[in-house]
Amino acid sequence: MKNVFVRDIRQGDKVSDVFLVAEKNMAFSQKGAPYLSLKLKDRTGEVDGKVWDHAPEWDQAFKKGDFVQINARAVSYRDAVQLNVLGLRKLDESEVDPMDFLPASTGDPEEMFAELMGFVDRIATPHLKALLKAFFRDEALVGRFKRAPAAKSFHHSTIGGLLEHTLSVTRLLERAADHYPGADRDLLITGGILHDIGKVHEFSYDRMVEYTDAGRLVGHIVMGVEMLDARLAELPDFPEQAAMALRHLILSHHGVLEFGSPKRPKTLEALIVHHMDDLDAKVNALQTFIESSPEEDSGWTPYHRLLERYIYKG
Repeated sequence: MKNVFVRDIRQGDKVSDVFLVAEKNMAFSQKGAPYLSLKLKDRTGEVDGKVWDHAPEWDQAFKKGDFVQINARAVSYRDAVQLNVLGLRKLDESEVDPMDFLPASTGDPEEMFAELMGFVDRIATPHLKALLKAFFRDEALVGRFKRAPAAKSFHHSTIGGLLEHTLSVTRLLERAADHYPGADRDLLITGGILHDIGKVHEFSYDRMVEYTDAGRLVGHIVMGVEMLDARLAELPDFPEQAAMALRHLILSHHGVLEFGSPKRPKTLEALIVHHMDDLDAKVNALQTFIESSPEEDSGWTPYHRLLERYIYKG
């Protein structure tokens, strides 16, 4: 049974416990000595690890994705905790509890999905409701949708994270529809529910969140449009203008070309979906980073590489 979790490790601690090897690379010091650079993971976060002695021999003993029992000393490096690994042993999967290594959404998946289907039931536009019903009567899709993460690491990177994020964005869009009466409420809700649907195929998440081959080569935006077109083919009377509007919502929801959007938002609904999606992702990323930061004397977190800033904890 795992006792020491990443979020609880402090400088000076002796650490003897099981971790998942999320990354493993051979590197060389300024003097040319080889060492292993690791990212060690459990359900509470990741911590950098270094194997300084006999690195080439240890490199043959385990690989990325393995579970390892480590003995280490926690030190401080560049304002973050790092583990100097003194010894380790590869474990068989039967020796660990997988739930110690896969973080899960705090929300109940059945309750979140039921609430999301409540939004579907309240859609008044018949062809949009029929489209969503066509998606979610697919039991295999629903099963993946309830478990998939929303990202590899930046936001909602948990089992059930995609459902949690989708529901949160949809709630925000309902409020935006009240605030901006010129926006098409049913189109906003439909776009919010479907904007990330391709992520059910973008990630694998058996031991840790990783991109699938299709996720790297095609990506969730294009896969989402492909999934949309497959469902539209089942609805021959679906209005082409509405179909085009939904394709645009999915294609443009990352907002700018450099963030992977094939198109920038060019309709009111696409603009609103983009900003609600971006807001929810960044708020979750910021809150998660604050919660996972060491509770030290400083009121600031370590530097967040993706947000490119320190964050005040208050």
